[in-house]
Amino acid sequence: MTQLTCFKAYDIRGKLGSELNEEIAYKIGRAYGQIYQPKTVAIGCDIRLSSEDLKQATIKGLNDAGVNVLDLGMTGTEEVYFAAFHLDVQGGIEITASHNPMDYNGMKLVRENARPISADTGLKEIQALAEAGTFTKVTAKGTTQSYNILPEFVDHLMTYIDPAKIRPMKLVVNAGNGAAGHVIDAIEDKFKALNVPVEFVKIHHEADGTFPNGIPNPILVENRDSTREAVLAHGADLGIAWDGDFDRCFLFDEKGQFIEGYYIVGLLAQAFLLKQSGEKIVHDPRLVWNTFDVVEQYQGEAIQSKSGHAFIKDVMREHNAVYGGEMSAHHYFRDFAYCDSGMIPWLLAIAVLSETGQSLSSLVEEMIAKFPCSGEINFKVADTQATIQKIFKHYADQNPAIDQTDGVSLDFGAWRFNVRASNTEPLLRLNIESRRDLQPKPMQDYVDELTRLIQA
Repeated sequence: MTQLTCFKAYDIRGKLGSELNEEIAYKIGRAYGQIYQPKTVAIGCDIRLSSEDLKQATIKGLNDAGVNVLDLGMTGTEEVYFAAFHLDVQGGIEITASHNPMDYNGMKLVRENARPISADTGLKEIQALAEAGTFTKVTAKGTTQSYNILPEFVDHLMTYIDPAKIRPMKLVVNAGNGAAGHVIDAIEDKFKALNVPVEFVKIHHEADGTFPNGIPNPILVENRDSTREAVLAHGADLGIAWDGDFDRCFLFDEKGQFIEGYYIVGLLAQAFLLKQSGEKIVHDPRLVWNTFDVVEQYQGEAIQSKSGHAFIKDVMREHNAVYGGEMSAHHYFRDFAYCDSGMIPWLLAIAVLSETGQSLSSLVEEMIAKFPCSGEINFKVADTQATIQKIFKHYADQNPAIDQTDGVSLDFGAWRFNVRASNTEPLLRLNIESRRDLQPKPMQDYVDELTRLIQA
């Protein structure tokens, strides 16, 4: 029995050839079909050069398990999520490696109503069956037909804004040569039909699996220049950049400044609470003070969840939360079956800009000033848990408030930090924030102090 190393905590991801290939993709499709026995599954793939072949192999596995397939073609992950809760299907699969290197690919799997399949909710069972290969014979194979989900998906996106209230603005949109471009084009057509006065300036727009401008991952500082420069060159009101499967979007203000995902969580929480006070907002434990502040100010209720999409979605369902946000730029919406979307956040942002008449920089500058943060800093360490214990011991005599929801959060009043092991890479992730009103030290002092401790 061959052990498959491409199965991770939340999804499937591996190096092409050795960890993920068409034979493995076939087995995954076959195992998914045998375990869940759905009548129909929707499947799509990103623009990577290997994605179409892996998709066809997965479809064959599903068909051989007796499952009918709707082939959505080239899609972003959220188009598959949308199909999984919008159409009469019992699951969805997106072939994508998101922002991983060129020689990787993967899959994101959901069940009916786009419920996530992660290590705790079925992925291990799929892995075990795919490894064992003990597939049962079926009497009737499934069929496959093509389906264009785009028009229905764009109609759904329009329900998050009032097109008549959008004021004139210019947006720089950077698809990073990933899957986002076709959706932007469809939204642009919809805007024109509705006379919405938004002009799109498109850069790195064409879907191209060779990624001529680098892997689309705007969370990396070195990948932000093209969006920033275009915002400044065109005098745009907003810059938007996506990762490869566009389930995350990153916003730049009219000065070309990258806005940390943490403050966008505050902005979107505000957008929902302005419509309906008392709603519940779910957030992760890495950075929290600004979210607490906004949610309290607009009469909502903040609920903390472990980081990671499977945890956030579960907590949102449990509390019927309208919105959930992670500082990593994953944003989740109740009306989107609690799934994450990279299209809804920027639509809500232009609605807020229109309603308030303010610029993005003016909307977030007070948040940034009140609660400065370090941004996420990653360290390669030999033993993540031992390093966390070392940090714990170092600060024990300062009697911080301790929260172990996810990794370790230590709160000293004027500043706090969270340190946690990555769920997807051999990294330790550090986030620090402080409170202006309690006169903390400069942020760099805290960064230097913890960097020395971690690297010692």
